[in-house]
Amino acid sequence: MTDDLPQPLWLMDWTTEARQDFDAMPADGRQLVLAARAELITAQDPYYRGIDADACLPHWITVSPLASTRPGGPHIADLAGGRGWLIFIFIRRHAVPLITVIEAFWTSSVQDWKH
Repeated sequence: MTDDLPQPLWLMDWTTEARQDFDAMPADGRQLVLAARAELITAQDPYYRGIDADACLPHWITVSPLASTRPGGPHIADLAGGRGWLIFIFIRRHAVPLITVIEAFWTSSVQDWKH
């Protein structure tokens, strides 16, 4: 009966603001965001729940709940040790599961956003 359950590749959509932020990123930021996107849309569970569930991720990306009190709510994919991130929600609908990116950020230098 598990053949009825949706499986990755998940669909991904972007809010208008997140897409504009992505389009404005430098090429290196866009490249890393697209690599993170590939990880998210092919994951069994894009929220990487459980102990060591994200152990299969590349070293430059971590996924965690945006708020620890809402483990099923928005999540953040932290990229390259804080140089960028994607905030997204995953809606596990039976017909068409969907990842929606609600915020995208990239900085050319960590120093730019720490001040």
